[in-house]
Amino acid sequence: MQKILIIGSKGMLGQELVKTFKKDGDYKVIAWDREDIDITREKEVSKKIGFTKPNVIINAAAYNAVDKCESDKKEYKLALDINGKAPGYLAASAKKNKAILVHYSTNYVFNGEPEIPEPAGCSHSCASCSLHQGFQPEIGFNEDAKTSPINNYGKSKLLGEKEVEKNIKKYYIIRTSWLFGKPAISKDAKRSFFDIMLEVGKNPPADGKEVKAVEDENACFTYAPDLAKKTKEIVDAKKPFGIYHIVNSGPCTWYEAVVELYKQAKIKTKVIPVEGSEFPRPAKRPFYSVLVNTKLNPMRSWKEALKEYLKK
Repeated sequence: MQKILIIGSKGMLGQELVKTFKKDGDYKVIAWDREDIDITREKEVSKKIGFTKPNVIINAAAYNAVDKCESDKKEYKLALDINGKAPGYLAASAKKNKAILVHYSTNYVFNGEPEIPEPAGCSHSCASCSLHQGFQPEIGFNEDAKTSPINNYGKSKLLGEKEVEKNIKKYYIIRTSWLFGKPAISKDAKRSFFDIMLEVGKNPPADGKEVKAVEDENACFTYAPDLAKKTKEIVDAKKPFGIYHIVNSGPCTWYEAVVELYKQAKIKTKVIPVEGSEFPRPAKRPFYSVLVNTKLNPMRSWKEALKEYLKK
């Protein structure tokens, strides 16, 4: 039996990881949250993990107040401690105890300007080239794409990736985006976008029966139970160590997501597409941060996952 330590066990993803691994009798699950360990304290991490001696450590703990850490220096330091330095402490302790580390990162490590792939054999002489006929490139960032974050949150998460890579070879860094699922039970937890928009749709603003949603930011939604199951697949299958992109299939904008949400939930509130500048936010968002998965079987579409979530 393998001993698996899940850190951040009360979060949106952490709860699903605990549930998923507990169903398998081959794993003994140890679930820790912030009251059990302070991952920003290097000595505490080393001592507690050394005492527990897990075979696998999954770090689902994270700082995710994107705008706060952009406008507040103290918050940015906290983000660097939790998202940046702490993963390095966990990686060093995992290596010392001969354990595998699973760590989650984000699409915000990219700048929003993906390279457009060309068909094989393209010589860039388009006047005489027929290779582009019928060629439909998958536009986005694959696992090997160059990182270049444009906000402090993205910088803190990229630091975490580098600290993991520096301290251990047996790691899985899983990048994901726009997570939704059952609300976290941890203190100060954020609600998912869909939960917020459901409430807004049922109780629209007093100045009109309309809801505005951003149409110029593109990424992929990820359903927490699906991410937890795919994480277990990677661990079970002993996939090659490295970076993986896990999201539900089908990129979209925030506007398209709200339209689909209201359609499925049978909410009549009108949705108006607007530019991101309509909602001034301290942190700059990447315009196009779609994660491309080249290493795993694709997950179901986000629309199917949303349908399941609404039923639950």
